[in-house]
Amino acid sequence: MLIAGFPAGAWGTNCYLVAPAAGEECVIIDPGHEATEGVEEALKKHRLKPVAVVLTHGHIDHVASVVPVCGAHDVPAWIHPEDRYMMSDPEKGIGRAIGMPLMGEITVGEPDDVRTLSDGARLKLAGLDFSVAHAPGHTKGSVSFQMPETTDVPSVFFSGDLLFAGSIGRTDLPGGSMDDMLESLARVCLPLDDSTVVLSGHGPQTTIGQERATNPYLRQVAAGQGPSTEAPRRGM
Repeated sequence: MLIAGFPAGAWGTNCYLVAPAAGEECVIIDPGHEATEGVEEALKKHRLKPVAVVLTHGHIDHVASVVPVCGAHDVPAWIHPEDRYMMSDPEKGIGRAIGMPLMGEITVGEPDDVRTLSDGARLKLAGLDFSVAHAPGHTKGSVSFQMPETTDVPSVFFSGDLLFAGSIGRTDLPGGSMDDMLESLARVCLPLDDSTVVLSGHGPQTTIGQERATNPYLRQVAAGQGPSTEAPRRGM
């Protein structure tokens, strides 16, 4: 399996291209602010053909390049219905008044083909299998994508802004909820094997085992405790 990732734009949002191998079809995950050039470079470098864009949530730092990427390659975008409105109205997602400057070069809107994600869905795209888990907390429509373990590769978990190395997503923006975040961490993350590789929306890769042992939020959830820690949270 080939996973090409890079941090894009002012928020350093991780964009991923996932394919069975170089020269194959691929899925693009979270093409955010200023990701278009990086996507095109990765496609050329690895000789990939996109078949879909999938989105962990609707914040502008994860969806800003959806329209140009989908338009250039005539592919659909998949998003949870609770977050779909943010593609056309990103200011509502971050609590800003309409008309305030928001990275002025961004052209907001929906691509021509938008499809909806649901909890428990199984996507078969580019010869790959993705399990979808609805994981609200950072936003109401946040989701994660898990790829199964194979003989050569451990399971891979694209966590979006649910779980980071040493942290979790912030919950203070519209649609955020710490109660929902803790429930999502318990339901979605804790059952995963320690060997599962976590590729998050921001920052370096980690594993579930590493986070189970060291992440203050995940440790508290595992112990059945509430959000007593004041450790930093991430995300836009």
